[in-house]
Amino acid sequence: MKYQDTESSILEFKREVPQNDQIIKTVIGFCNQNGGRLVIGVDNDGTIIGLLNDQILKLIEELNKTIFEATAPSIIPRIYTQTISDKTLLVIEVSSGGNKPYFRKSEGLEKGTYIRLGSTTLRATDDLIQELKWQSRGKTFDEMPVYQTSIDDLDLTKVEKFLQIRKERVPTISKEILFSYYLITQEHAHEYATTAGILLFGKKTQHFFSEAMIICSHFKGIEGRETIATVDCTGTLFEQYDTAIEFITSRLSKSFTIQQSQRTETLEIPFEAIREALLNLIIHRNYHMKSPAKIAIYQNRIEFFSPGTFAGPIDIHNLQSGFSFIRNIAICKVFREAKYIEKLGSGLITIFKSFEKYDLKTPSVIEGPGFVKFILPRGHKKMSKTEETDPLQTLFDTAGEITVSDVMNHLKVSRATAGRQLQALVKKKIIKKIGKGRSVRYLRR
Repeated sequence: MKYQDTESSILEFKREVPQNDQIIKTVIGFCNQNGGRLVIGVDNDGTIIGLLNDQILKLIEELNKTIFEATAPSIIPRIYTQTISDKTLLVIEVSSGGNKPYFRKSEGLEKGTYIRLGSTTLRATDDLIQELKWQSRGKTFDEMPVYQTSIDDLDLTKVEKFLQIRKERVPTISKEILFSYYLITQEHAHEYATTAGILLFGKKTQHFFSEAMIICSHFKGIEGRETIATVDCTGTLFEQYDTAIEFITSRLSKSFTIQQSQRTETLEIPFEAIREALLNLIIHRNYHMKSPAKIAIYQNRIEFFSPGTFAGPIDIHNLQSGFSFIRNIAICKVFREAKYIEKLGSGLITIFKSFEKYDLKTPSVIEGPGFVKFILPRGHKKMSKTEETDPLQTLFDTAGEITVSDVMNHLKVSRATAGRQLQALVKKKIIKKIGKGRSVRYLRR
């Protein structure tokens, strides 16, 4: 019998109690993000195995003590049993912590802080640790002050343009207006421009955030880095949007129809999908991470690479659910009132529905350690049922190269299972393996 749910960022299975400290790391990962449950007595594939009843009471006592003593700030889990078809399971449940970041005492804050990425627990980077600290203060990075700035670093003519779009009657630009949109903030009696203020309306955005840009590149073929054309999208986020959308649409194939003397141009893939993927990249990326966003156009796909993981517990296998978790509150508010966003949570739904309407292959999403990649297939009609291949091989249709972690997140399987499936394709000479250790990646032959 299978467990009713599948492994995710808020649920993990263990066949038996691990002999190492994996439970501590997993519990810390849950607390640092959205909470979660660790269910012991369930195999990786969801098969219910169960535990012996005479060991459960001892485990509950030991685990409570071990988790409390090994973590800082100390985590007090809720540990209980669950019985399914005469099989007894042990459940360790924790909520999202209010005093982040949580870490393993023996490793310290820098090395002992863990997060959940899909169904995997990973050590947090310095950037993620800082983001956890802001979360515990009820702040987002785009609301934080940018020191060495003042109101003078904002282009108020751009703010006025935004207000003209938002309202029929344009209010006088005042400090109250700037405060209300989190474009400025006050700290120790000094007024600073915020991250959102500089990114949205700054006079010199890249002077303060040199990597807050988008690199758009058109590459030859379906893999490799031979460049046909490239452009750096700089300036404010609105200016970056305009430059990027113009570059992408200029590199795609177009068809034309004439009806009643009117010529209509149609892109090879839905424009609304491109627009929503680009907006998602701009609005939800982690601007604290010092790396640019990237858009790569290949012969068979467009990749939107965004620094930072999902802001909430999103199941990448159910992206059309309409759930929306916002990382940048101020940036999202301005884009919505500037009428770039029609309805929160509808962007991903629009992408999938538009591709379905065009009868194209389904877009895919890969969440990696510190990035999210949206992949829009180009020029490929859906396969018929008889033409469909296994999910692992179809992943190669939308990605030039993949890693074991990509397979784990895409198929929701353990590292061992992902490795076995990839090795099977290597033996069949369908794909090839390149590199060693953590740098190993796989390419279609």
